[in-house]
Amino acid sequence: MRILVIGGAGYIGSHVARAFLDRGYAVTVFDNFQTGLRENLFNDAAFVHGDIMRPEQLRAAMAEGFDGCVHLAALKAAGQSMLKPEIYAEANISGTINILNQASAAGISRIIFSSSAAVYGSPQYLPIDEDHPKEPENFYGFTKLEIERILDWYDRLKGIRYAAIRYFNAAGYDVRGRIKGLELNPENLLPIVMETAAGIRPKLTIFGDDYPTRDGSCIRDYVHVSDLAEAHVSAFEYILKHDSSMTVNLGSQTGVTVFEMVERARAITGRSVSAEVSGRRAGDPSELVASSAKARELLGWVPKYSDVDTLISSTWKMYEKFATL
Repeated sequence: MRILVIGGAGYIGSHVARAFLDRGYAVTVFDNFQTGLRENLFNDAAFVHGDIMRPEQLRAAMAEGFDGCVHLAALKAAGQSMLKPEIYAEANISGTINILNQASAAGISRIIFSSSAAVYGSPQYLPIDEDHPKEPENFYGFTKLEIERILDWYDRLKGIRYAAIRYFNAAGYDVRGRIKGLELNPENLLPIVMETAAGIRPKLTIFGDDYPTRDGSCIRDYVHVSDLAEAHVSAFEYILKHDSSMTVNLGSQTGVTVFEMVERARAITGRSVSAEVSGRRAGDPSELVASSAKARELLGWVPKYSDVDTLISSTWKMYEKFATL
């Protein structure tokens, strides 16, 4: 079967493309390299240089004929989205509408959408399941939630079946080392820890050590990007089999504190990883942990690589190549 992976040269997208290739799918990557990297393309996948803001480019790519597409093309910096909402509205919402319209015209009726736990906002209970209230606290999360609503309408009106996959904290790299490019401008904890270990940055900042957690630092749910990628393939196959849409969380269901992550990184990398404690950041909840029970039930999804040591070791294999210490 043929799959179009939109945004397939990016950090998550390249792992998703690899997962489909590993399962025997014919993959075409569509990317504009705004955040994707040429070194993340694979010789056994086709490539189309294009932009989702150019409907004619989507139309030409989709005319080749596909059984489904994966949509990972989006801006994702939560802080930036609060300063430049117009850019996020256009890239995320309008860009998705372009994809849906061209997919409908091309007869592509199955879409896997890269959503986010940002649709939930601050947790009202833990672990967070799919029925948790959706009250996003940044414009990025709002765009993801609006796209999910649009997808639901296109399901009802156009017969496009979708899987909206709400990621928690994606981390790690392909354990076989097949992804070559580092994520551009990372904002999550683990790559920042790795940049510090590698000497790319002098130190990292831990925002708050007085939270009501076991060591005072925030708790987050990290899921290995390869586990996320496998879930995309399983979600596509679910849609094929059941001809129905779905929305699922993907997380490890295990919370890790900031201090725990830093300490394990020091042990695994053998580097000092200089860190300083600063005050809390506004809007940071003390704990975010997913319930992935629905993904287990519907997809049979069980994370294989989302333990802390594999997350750190697979990431360090990428960053140690750039170590300056």
